[in-house]
Amino acid sequence: MNILFFAVFILFTLLILRLGIVQIVHGNDYLKEVQRTENVKANNGSPPRGKIYDRYRNVIVDNVPLNAITYTRTQSTKPDEMLKVARKLAQLIKMDPKKVTDRDRQDFWLLTHPDEAEKLVSKDEIKRLEDNEDLSKDDVNKKVYQMQLDRITEENIQSFNKDELEVLAIFREFNTGYALSPQIVKNEGVSTEEMARVNEHLAKMPGVNVTTDWKRRYVGDDTLRSILGKVSSSKEGLPSELVNSYTAKGYALNDRVGTSYVEAQYEDVLKGQKEEIEYITKKGSVLEEQLLKEGHSGKDVVLTIDMKLQKEVEKIVEEELGKQAAKYWESPFLDRAFVVMMDPHTGELMSMVGKKYGENADGQTEMQDYALGTFTSAYEAGSAVKGATVLTGYMTGKLNIGEVMYDAPMYLAKEKKSSWFNASQGSKYLSDIQALEISSNVYMFKTALKIGNGSTSHHQEFVDIDIKAFDIMRNHFSQFGLGVNTGIDLPGETYGLKGPEKKPGLLLDFAIGQYDLYTPMQLAQYVSAIANGGYRIEPHIMKEIREPNHEKSKIGPIVWENKPKVLNILNVTEREIQQVQDGFYQVAHGTRGTARVQFSNAPYNAAAKSGTAESIHNGKDTYNTTLIGYAPFDNPEIAYSVVVPWSHQDKDPGVNKTIAKRIMDKYFELKKEAEKQGLLDTSIEGEVRTMDEADDQEVEETE
Repeated sequence: MNILFFAVFILFTLLILRLGIVQIVHGNDYLKEVQRTENVKANNGSPPRGKIYDRYRNVIVDNVPLNAITYTRTQSTKPDEMLKVARKLAQLIKMDPKKVTDRDRQDFWLLTHPDEAEKLVSKDEIKRLEDNEDLSKDDVNKKVYQMQLDRITEENIQSFNKDELEVLAIFREFNTGYALSPQIVKNEGVSTEEMARVNEHLAKMPGVNVTTDWKRRYVGDDTLRSILGKVSSSKEGLPSELVNSYTAKGYALNDRVGTSYVEAQYEDVLKGQKEEIEYITKKGSVLEEQLLKEGHSGKDVVLTIDMKLQKEVEKIVEEELGKQAAKYWESPFLDRAFVVMMDPHTGELMSMVGKKYGENADGQTEMQDYALGTFTSAYEAGSAVKGATVLTGYMTGKLNIGEVMYDAPMYLAKEKKSSWFNASQGSKYLSDIQALEISSNVYMFKTALKIGNGSTSHHQEFVDIDIKAFDIMRNHFSQFGLGVNTGIDLPGETYGLKGPEKKPGLLLDFAIGQYDLYTPMQLAQYVSAIANGGYRIEPHIMKEIREPNHEKSKIGPIVWENKPKVLNILNVTEREIQQVQDGFYQVAHGTRGTARVQFSNAPYNAAAKSGTAESIHNGKDTYNTTLIGYAPFDNPEIAYSVVVPWSHQDKDPGVNKTIAKRIMDKYFELKKEAEKQGLLDTSIEGEVRTMDEADDQEVEETE
């Protein structure tokens, strides 16, 4: 008994010593461990993107509110806990499982069949992995899991019934994104009844919440649709090829972003700011949260586009293409047309229209939006570039103002080169202005030969020119924006296409627009430089950025305004640029002007230059037709380019000229309407109008 009492005494003494060490020596350390918490910052919410307006503050891209159900997991939330919540939520909402993948099925099967999953990998296999000194415990677990995935049968993953698939679809959404960041489980087709049922059972479903989300709405339907671009859905999240770039900026994987054109170009402006919350956590559980920064919607973008003009020009192009489609035998390859209209002094794009026939998802031919083609596709422009040829002659000192040259067929190395008009009209001595008026090819040939230090004789056994003339002419053409980047504030612009060979005859083709290829946007920039007196202006579609305004009928204050940007000034005198302007005036008003029928009696005093270029489409000879111009002649306010590729083979239907006349008539007609409504002064804060409201007002005024 004494020995027993002594042993008990010793044990109690050791226990007291141990408690003393724990409480006195290490007490503070253990207390800190008990009280230790972590501060974790997270960005929450789904703030709406900024709106997009046209130049007259008509809303053209808006946000539609949506009911939404979200789930937020903590850092310590376990898969079986998430599965339990998913099963409860599946009883309250309908969930479409169509986006569930085979890999999702495999993961879910392993989670819901733990005993069977354990048998897929033997203990001996696990032991061999554990005995491998090169593998850590995490590596072993990963390899075991992968072996289980590989051994799941097709029968296993197809064994889920309809209810289980709904649970799987919900569980799948629970696992996207990051901990403490709300993930959208469902935001489309969420009924009021579903919202009510979920809201009623929130206490039984940790992490689940009901909120309001949004989706993008494009008011004009297909109008300018390809230019406005797209926004990814919450299911798509970040584009795979840009994940690293966006996550480095603080985006979450399931954040919605602009994926093309205006939406992508101005993503940093349009995106909303999420609210920033600091969570105080203990062992993964949230103890407290604090709002650090409030969220807000993205800034609004005002475009330079006149949406009403855009709609009318699209309608005109569709009608004219439709008329020619009915005459297939005359224009068998005509399937597209382009129009660019811009302010020649500011570079503001008023209208960008491209239409083409294409197949829809059902394989049926339909008219499709191809506004992107105004700066991403290039064609032979024909005689429309002759103004640049004449000015290049001036700038190189090879052509004098008012210089007269003899227009008659030229035979260069036995190849006949002549003007487009009939020989029965007789040979002519033409000045530079007259050459532009009647679109003389020979005048341009001789100008190019002079630039190349070649002979301008009408009968030559061979042509000898300085091959550097190609670079000289191209360098001067680039000053107008032909063959170079125009600077438009949209991605994907093409520079056009340069002919690969440098032969004397091809230089002559270049001088009349039948060698290098140019975009409709480049042609618009080129004619604008002539209209404004020699300044190459950068075209742009973004007019200004404004703060969001929560008053529906108001637009917020200006944050940034896109000022006109001069890219370069042509090295020409005022008299030289005026000479070409006069030539363009004669095209629209002269007795032999190639666009006199359309514009000689127009009330807005137009200037123009038409073009026809030989081309090849599908191995067949065909023609492109173009027309560039501006008005009014004395004080230009609108410049344009019309490009109709493969418009005809034999008889020219004049689609380019008809479109040009109709769009210019419509521009000045709408301008008068805007003046009556007081819309032209957009420098002051004004009211926002939807496109529907604008149309209603127009109907009332007409009545």
